[in-house]
Amino acid sequence: MANAIGVVEFTSIARGIYAADQMVKTADVEIVTASSTCPGKYIAIVHGDVAAVQDSVAVGERLAEECFVDSLIIPNVSQAVFPAIAGTTMPERINALGIIESFSLASMILAADAILKTADVEALELRLGNGLGGKAFFTFTGDVAAVKESMEAGKAIAAEKGLLVNCEIIAAVSDRLIPSLF
Repeated sequence: MANAIGVVEFTSIARGIYAADQMVKTADVEIVTASSTCPGKYIAIVHGDVAAVQDSVAVGERLAEECFVDSLIIPNVSQAVFPAIAGTTMPERINALGIIESFSLASMILAADAILKTADVEALELRLGNGLGGKAFFTFTGDVAAVKESMEAGKAIAAEKGLLVNCEIIAAVSDRLIPSLF
């Protein structure tokens, strides 16, 4: 089972595609997503066992050279991160809504993982850069107390690097807003 996730973010789309190809050729990993993001950056996200992800990310970092933005490895990533990246989550009910926004794609993945591990919340979407001017955001739901507790964990991670843009909690989401969340 793929229990680790690795991310390498590039300033060059061409270099990102080249490095992503080498990342999957070098180690036994699968691509979660590898695509261009705003504003003209590229992100390669892989998953697999910890050692393979470490090897793959090391190759991506080395090949990025002057096009390197950021990278990360999460050894025991919450499995709810994967469908959130793909935008395929659909909880039965939206309770309180947490929204957190960051300037860094990699730090938002790290924050989302911490949020999901802190309290009983469900991921809605983890949007990484596309149509966001290079920013990222994560939306999640749960009861108000769980959303507040989880939000504090996510805020701490994004703020640690100085990359937190904003975060909000909506205790009772309007039924008219819910369709626009998916």
